[in-house]
Amino acid sequence: MSDSRDGARLVVVQIDDYGPWTTTPAPRRETDLQALQARLFATTADFFGDHDGYAFTSRYDNMIGVANGVDPSTFERLQERVRNRFPVSVSVGVGTARTPAQALDAAGAALQEAGSAQSADRREVLDHRVVDDATPGALTVAHFDVVDATGDLTDRVSPAVADRTVQRAVSTLDEILRDEHEAVTQFVGGDNVIAVCPSVSPDALSDVLRRVRERTGVDLQVGVGHGPTAHAAGDDAKHALEACRETGERVHGPWTVADD
Repeated sequence: MSDSRDGARLVVVQIDDYGPWTTTPAPRRETDLQALQARLFATTADFFGDHDGYAFTSRYDNMIGVANGVDPSTFERLQERVRNRFPVSVSVGVGTARTPAQALDAAGAALQEAGSAQSADRREVLDHRVVDDATPGALTVAHFDVVDATGDLTDRVSPAVADRTVQRAVSTLDEILRDEHEAVTQFVGGDNVIAVCPSVSPDALSDVLRRVRERTGVDLQVGVGHGPTAHAAGDDAKHALEACRETGERVHGPWTVADD
């Protein structure tokens, strides 16, 4: 069972003063900007992966990470790596709180209070905020995907319709999980969505899936994992999702998490 004292450590990695670089000495080609953002995310994702964490693209110039097993000072090495490889620098906000949503808010507030993302005076800030003396503990990760996305979407409708359908489901899922469970939910490509959650019961997740289906017409399935790091919990969640695909279950997990 998870401990009610278990907290989450979320990270915001934000490019410093990115706007001027994109337009100096002249506006840069969009493909160049997209390529730089992709390479920067790959570097960030590798760094989090090396520390058993997760990284999400978010808006690319603002990336999100899950780092329950990582000391905040470790992100100095990420800043150094970015400085040495890219024409931009990054600031890092770290938040530790009882729930993922609270931790992400704290990480974002740390950067906002340090100065604007467009300020030339803000460079490589690293700040850690702790809410209510929380400490990072075990994590619950829920890995969702669309049931038979290939048969129902990819092979049947236009890419634009498929994309719009998936994004509508993701937005609805994100809203419910944030508002009612204080989870942080991120689209990770294809038809896959990962949510970092407080302890959540199978009945609660079944209800979430039902409401997404009623609002969007999209049928989701979810595998749930629980562990000391994002990697450990996420790996369990991936295996649980495979069990859904094999058995037809819509919700599967170890259920070492406490019922709501």
